[in-house]
Amino acid sequence: MNQIPAQHPVGVHHIAFMAGDMKKQLEFFTQVLGFPLVAIFEMHGVDGASHAFLRMSDDSLFSLVHVPGTDRIPSTMGVTHAGRGEMPCAPGTMQHIAFRVPDEAALLAMRDRVRSHGVPIIGPIDHGFCKSLYFAGPENMTLEISTQYRVLDAATWVDPEVLAGLGISEQEAAAMIAPQPYTGAPNLPQPAFDPAKPHLDYPEATYQRMLVTPDSVYERLPPYEPPARGG
Repeated sequence: MNQIPAQHPVGVHHIAFMAGDMKKQLEFFTQVLGFPLVAIFEMHGVDGASHAFLRMSDDSLFSLVHVPGTDRIPSTMGVTHAGRGEMPCAPGTMQHIAFRVPDEAALLAMRDRVRSHGVPIIGPIDHGFCKSLYFAGPENMTLEISTQYRVLDAATWVDPEVLAGLGISEQEAAAMIAPQPYTGAPNLPQPAFDPAKPHLDYPEATYQRMLVTPDSVYERLPPYEPPARGG
């Protein structure tokens, strides 16, 4: 029997933050939060850039990226960063990230670990389905650690008043709550360029060449070889 492919992503493979000071960020996330460093190498095809991966679990990674000149880009609260959980920042930017722990005992243990490094951390605050701690990371990161104790279900947790305030109709909400599976043909060709759709920010000529490049060309690219080639 053929297995039906997943109809949506099944988790987060990695979340990547830009690092101005890669050493400072690595020290924070390995020592304060305890994530082991499992990879760091030159970012593929980008001279002088580095890409680091830290292990959260067997199938989830936390990532840091450094590109030369990053440390000279200004960080602005309300634009590039929110600064705290309820504050705004520019659309498309990371407002905050919440790491998961399995239970309340682990949550309180993480509070002790973070405080032991002299970093203030607030909570836990009970949100009705999870309990959370709040603190800051280097370079104005807004961070959270949560443990979930109740399953989120749309019948209980989707607020009709909030939907109405956002201009989302009942029909639109129903489609969001129960997205239709994809039932079309496999291996669709690249769609025609539509400027109204989301696009990666490559130079226009380069991007247009990428879009007309057959999938088979990308599929035949050789895998990147590990820099250390360890056992």
